[in-house]
Amino acid sequence: MGTAPLFLVDELPAGPSAVLDGPEGRHAATVRRLRAGEEITLADGRGGLAHTVVDTVGHDRLDLRVVSRAVLDPPVPRVVLAQALVKGDRGELAVELATEAGVDEIVPWRASRCVAKWEDGPRGDKALARWRATVRSAAKQARRPWVPPVGAPVSTRQLAALCGDVERVLVLHESATEGLATFIDPAPAAVLLVVGPEGGVSDEEIATLTAAGAHAVRLGPEVLRASTAAAVALGAIGALTSRWSPRG
Repeated sequence: MGTAPLFLVDELPAGPSAVLDGPEGRHAATVRRLRAGEEITLADGRGGLAHTVVDTVGHDRLDLRVVSRAVLDPPVPRVVLAQALVKGDRGELAVELATEAGVDEIVPWRASRCVAKWEDGPRGDKALARWRATVRSAAKQARRPWVPPVGAPVSTRQLAALCGDVERVLVLHESATEGLATFIDPAPAAVLLVVGPEGGVSDEEIATLTAAGAHAVRLGPEVLRASTAAAVALGAIGALTSRWSPRG
């Protein structure tokens, strides 16, 4: 039997029953065509879960019976992804794959070689909204109890300032001589993973970030695309640490 579908709500029900309405209820009733007796999971996007059974199906809503609740601890180490802006739908692919692979937070990075430019104003706001919507959808698809927040885009100087907030900063770079595993064993409490654009991270950016405490690393002999590198790195971190251990 497959995993029960997951729907996101602002707050979990406090009592023995609940109503799923709005866009999520419409999707459950009219798109998924869920029926009485089927199980679904409600998540608040912050680690809280409510396991429920559908009692009745209405117009664009479900009436639910709460069976159990759980609050899961987040995985360790915490992984924050600084993802360089990528042109077209490859940027959305990057954050979609990273979310499915378990990233905890995403920071869009305005690297110097980015072709995509998120200027301040409506166009930049629209691009950021697309990333956030993609992350939310990917979290649901992956049955994740957490929805990674996507912050406002940062410059290289602002990214360097973030380096002091985490224990380990790893910049994926094709010319690096050390592997990612070197800086994961023993596992740090938090990792800032930096992925550059298709044109690569410039020498000036590497210098700025390493001066702030970052380490340039590579995943292997192949050169990965900006849209897939983060997901591969998250997989490596998951296998090298306890992040992928069963929880709750």
